[in-house]
Amino acid sequence: AVVSTQSTGRYSLPLKNMPSFCSCGDKNSLDHALVCKKGGYVAMRHNQIRDLTANLLTEGGCKDVKTEPALLPLTGETFALRSTNTSPEARSDISARGVWNTMDKTFFDIRVFHQGASSNQRSTVDESFNKHEAEKKRQYNRRILEVEKATFTPLVFSTLGGMGKEADKFFKRVATLISFKRETPYSDCVSYIRRKLSFCLLRTVLIAIRGYRGKSLQKEDPNSDFDLISGSHVVY
Repeated sequence: AVVSTQSTGRYSLPLKNMPSFCSCGDKNSLDHALVCKKGGYVAMRHNQIRDLTANLLTEGGCKDVKTEPALLPLTGETFALRSTNTSPEARSDISARGVWNTMDKTFFDIRVFHQGASSNQRSTVDESFNKHEAEKKRQYNRRILEVEKATFTPLVFSTLGGMGKEADKFFKRVATLISFKRETPYSDCVSYIRRKLSFCLLRTVLIAIRGYRGKSLQKEDPNSDFDLISGSHVVY
């Protein structure tokens, strides 16, 4: 079921046995299921990747690994870009020491985008990766450099597989750290990380498509005999 769902999304094939309407009331489709926020599956997808990444950093021997770390409050600092996050409650997704250099601190923020979303449809996949990485940098880079005295790395993923250039470099670095700590071949560690990331994304995509979102606000198509709860099997 997992492989079938991934292939269906990647090649824009129709997905069988989906309810005609989402619980939010909109007409259902694969693209809608992967961007609809009802049910919490978009946040779940993000949080699963965040927690896996933090665990991998710990496996690699990084120190002071934290999830959802609060950024230091501003004390009058101003930034050239208006898009810089200046909220007093600003947080990144992960922070850790010893990623790129022994004592340096690095902050990470994660985004998992869906290429079929209306905001991405006019871009190629590579353009979407670059766009989302640039947006994250505009939001966090200057504040983290100037206030936290640390570095920032955006981690961007696609729901249908793949990651941005910054994320690719980062996970290769993590593979190097794990390889050194475990005394295992680098190639094995790269495969290990990619496998864990792939299955993490696949699980969260599958549950977003097949998972329960609450009572529907729209009457089902009378020609459809598929029931979302009893007709699907969610794999964890």
